[in-house]
Amino acid sequence: MTAPQVSRRSFLAQVGQGMLVAGLGHSTAAHLGLISLRADDVSPQRLRFPGHDRLVDLLQSTPVERFLPAVVAELRNGTTLQTLVTAAALANARAFGGEDYVGFHTFMAFMPALRMAQQLPPEQQALPVLKVLYRQAARLEESGHHDHDTLTPVTASGGSAGSSADDIRNLVHQQNRTAADQLLSDVSRLSPETAWNSLLPTVCEAPEVHRIVLAHRAWDMLGLVGPLHADTMLRQSLHYCIQLEPGRAKSSHNVSDRLAAIIADSFAAMPPKAARVADDQWIASFTELLLSTPPEQAAAAAAAALQEGFSPAAISEAVSCAACQLVLRDPGRPPEWAQPNKPPGSVHGDSIGVHASDTAHAWKHIVAVSDARNAHAAVILSVWCVARDASIRPASTRSPRPTAAAFAQITATEPQALLSLLDSAIRGQQQDLACAVADRCLSAGITSDDLFGRLLACACSEDGALHAEKYYWTTRDEYQQLRPAFRNQQLVALARVSASQYGSPAPGLQQARELLQRR
Repeated sequence: MTAPQVSRRSFLAQVGQGMLVAGLGHSTAAHLGLISLRADDVSPQRLRFPGHDRLVDLLQSTPVERFLPAVVAELRNGTTLQTLVTAAALANARAFGGEDYVGFHTFMAFMPALRMAQQLPPEQQALPVLKVLYRQAARLEESGHHDHDTLTPVTASGGSAGSSADDIRNLVHQQNRTAADQLLSDVSRLSPETAWNSLLPTVCEAPEVHRIVLAHRAWDMLGLVGPLHADTMLRQSLHYCIQLEPGRAKSSHNVSDRLAAIIADSFAAMPPKAARVADDQWIASFTELLLSTPPEQAAAAAAAALQEGFSPAAISEAVSCAACQLVLRDPGRPPEWAQPNKPPGSVHGDSIGVHASDTAHAWKHIVAVSDARNAHAAVILSVWCVARDASIRPASTRSPRPTAAAFAQITATEPQALLSLLDSAIRGQQQDLACAVADRCLSAGITSDDLFGRLLACACSEDGALHAEKYYWTTRDEYQQLRPAFRNQQLVALARVSASQYGSPAPGLQQARELLQRR
């Protein structure tokens, strides 16, 4: 075979590149684009995803200044948004492993962003996904995880999973990541469902928004990445629990012995099936109870309602309504809670109401996919969580939006004029007016789809302090599931949050728009 001819210039260029790579180090050189990382270049200790490796590596290692052009090129070459989100979720799990605040918030935004994309015109569908992908690329580079992984491969132990739920909890208490990873991986090989139900009791030991929503989103992502990656998805939740373990016992989120007894005793006394129907008045009354009752008393009331034959779905509906009321009754951030892009008076981002709503939404889905014991615990814990959130800044003493004063500002009656006024209220960050106009729009016959479409534009364009995508999808999904008497409040709450978050454009979005226009 004839050896390939190499010119003197090419030879010297290769020598120079080799010297530069040697000086910088292999990973740094790859990050700068001087070399490419191939599958056979990577340590065997790196978690691999057959069929997705090339795209996963590209999404994890591409420098942020070259990231969006590279991703749009993938779209131009036929890569679907579903494939992009699959690879991005795998890259996120491998890189951050549930241990990085911005990292796991980005992971939790992927499925909501993809569902938002499906509601947009074809030429705009990539925008919410590109927005979240850019956020991930920026955090990977900032944190050094563009070439550093948190999750590494776990090989089968060959042993029996045994009493996996108790063993997982004990290993988390010991903060033994290696053994906990090994056990969860072994259980995942039995089935994703077994792994999920074995992990959930540990997740539920100290329920708070991130612990619950991350678990839900990890399970939800299996519908996209597939059951073969169950251990990779669920290990994020496991690592999150281990990371918080040192402070768990003293945390206000820790489940007390009394609360644990309420859950266990009521499960043992549950009737064979739910026989009582919760009418609208019952839901409204139970919602107010959740807003005005200490958390453990609220949990006991939920246990009693279940034993009386009311369904878990009825309890969950009241929890969703109570969480939404926390958005509508929130006085706004006090000055001492203000942060960049979250000024005094704002309610977007990690506000009590947004967090409570996302948590209630996650609990509802956890109940639907868990075994009987875990589902029962999840229903009662969802009540305890929202009652605890309501007690932080007592909600029962405040009137909900829309207010009479805000309604008095509205003179428009025609649908188009009302929609224009809604846009103006959002752009002016007039939260109270936005709530009132959204309510009036619904009364004027404007459809919920039209309003959600209007508010979707804001969820796509604004930064949202890590929560825009999740909260948009929470309200959209809750609207579909709630009965007519209670669903409109979800749109009113979303209008308020949209007005609160307006004015802080999402990083990378303008570049994404420009690149998509060239396709």
